[in-house]
Amino acid sequence: MRRTASPLSLALLGAGVFLLVLAPMLAWYVEPRAKRTPVDVDVTTVFTGPGSYFDTAEIKTVKKDLTITRQVRGDVADSESSGRAVWDVSTSVDTEDTLPAADTHDSLQWTLERWVTDRRTNELVHCCGEKPTFDGEAYLKFPFDVQKRSYRWWDNTLGSTVRLRFAGVRKIQGYEGYRFTGAVEPAQTGTRLVPGRLVGLPKRSQVLAEEWYANHGIELVVDRRTGRIVNAAIGPRKTLRAPGGKRDRVVLLDSRRLEFTPATQRAQVALASSDSDRLELVGETLPMGGGGAGAVLAAVGAVLVVRGREARGTTPVITL
Repeated sequence: MRRTASPLSLALLGAGVFLLVLAPMLAWYVEPRAKRTPVDVDVTTVFTGPGSYFDTAEIKTVKKDLTITRQVRGDVADSESSGRAVWDVSTSVDTEDTLPAADTHDSLQWTLERWVTDRRTNELVHCCGEKPTFDGEAYLKFPFDVQKRSYRWWDNTLGSTVRLRFAGVRKIQGYEGYRFTGAVEPAQTGTRLVPGRLVGLPKRSQVLAEEWYANHGIELVVDRRTGRIVNAAIGPRKTLRAPGGKRDRVVLLDSRRLEFTPATQRAQVALASSDSDRLELVGETLPMGGGGAGAVLAAVGAVLVVRGREARGTTPVITL
């Protein structure tokens, strides 16, 4: 009896082999290339909380709620030409008196920066008009596949890195992320020309006072897969001291805790969840599902090929 493979068995075998080849390609080739810092970003995050600042009109430190607004926009043209992630970052500090600010220059403080990083590793890159020159391994985001270890986080006010330690997990708006914490001890960050009486030197009309900065506490909750920050809380303190002084004389800005608003948290969680789901799909779900389905289809197809079927239109030969 002659037997031949059926079209169905060959199709099943071919589909199984295809899926077995595709599965590792998704995990080893496609998924690593999907882990790229986006360049077409336009994200605004808002911190709020109680605090105090130096009111130049009243010439004293007053207590008021503070708001920090940070807008991150990707420079797509420079990113594509350089192959890097080029982000322009505008940060303003306001009180209820300066919000909404028609012009960022009306804010208490306003800075404009340019961050340039490697899209795959998140390492800093010195190019494309980067400003300021920075260091570390975590900035506006963490690297992909965040580990349970300490990271060097760049603090632009300090002008240096801060060690953030892994501190367990925390849920933000129902979404679980890795929690990292740290603090900044008081450090001199610059000088400013002010009336001597402000810093306890009334006999001197002008003095070059020392600017000092500290941070009561930094807490970042980070999506494990994408490195996106889903919640941030900081406690900045900026003061003035007399030249060579040992204690703060003027509090320029101080807050124990400024934290992402609930609306910012929800927006960050939505972005992190969406990006994480896509990476999980191409890195785990499709490779595992495709590999399993491929193995089953290939096995069934191989069995059918081996068994074959009786060729249609043939008759058995009988010998006497």
